[in-house]
Amino acid sequence: MAGARMPRGIDQFNIYFTNAVSYLQEGTPKTHAERLGVLPTEVTTFTGFITEWSPLYGKYSEKKKFRTTSIINQLYLIIDNVVTFDQTNRILDRIAASPNATVDDLVTFNIKKGLLQKSPASAGSSPISEQVTVTFQSLGGGMMNVKCYSMTGQRAGIPDDADSVQYLFQVGGQAPESADAPGMIKELSPKAVFTLSLGSGSALKNLYIFFRWYDTRHPELAGPWSGLQIAGIL
Repeated sequence: MAGARMPRGIDQFNIYFTNAVSYLQEGTPKTHAERLGVLPTEVTTFTGFITEWSPLYGKYSEKKKFRTTSIINQLYLIIDNVVTFDQTNRILDRIAASPNATVDDLVTFNIKKGLLQKSPASAGSSPISEQVTVTFQSLGGGMMNVKCYSMTGQRAGIPDDADSVQYLFQVGGQAPESADAPGMIKELSPKAVFTLSLGSGSALKNLYIFFRWYDTRHPELAGPWSGLQIAGIL
């Protein structure tokens, strides 16, 4: 839903959006949607997005058989369409402002309000909790543009409790099972938007890559690794 509250990574979006749409349709005697002022037509539109999303995500989950660049791009397009629909209709903003909103509502829709807002005093004292979500643009010649987002950010950027993004990657070959796979190349970027130079020999291969937010002053507070991200190299 809203870009400021909705994860941009495919796996994180799947959990958030499917739970949120189901939640809107639950409740009695009024559904949560009715109680929060979400219109039936808006719920229908969200359900339509789920209908598009589910079979594609099913293929994406079968990474050894069906996960292709085309499937990934289609999933990111749906994420963009959901964000645009919410921003146009201000659905999450309306939920946040509703006098009927409960703590359960705010947690479900990732709305930071009141007691759920992060205390500035806690920053830097505990491990980074947010995961990195990314978008890719293959520029040709083995060049890949990468944009990194926090789960609560509308624009690419490094969150306040980190100073860089760390990434592990592999070009071609069999997809690594996890960030602990041997032979991965580890790099660090102080910027959330950067270009990977993978070499012309990497053309038409897949880039396999994991990300996490990182604090070079406090490495022990590094965030969790993202799920495996795959991008086709031109």
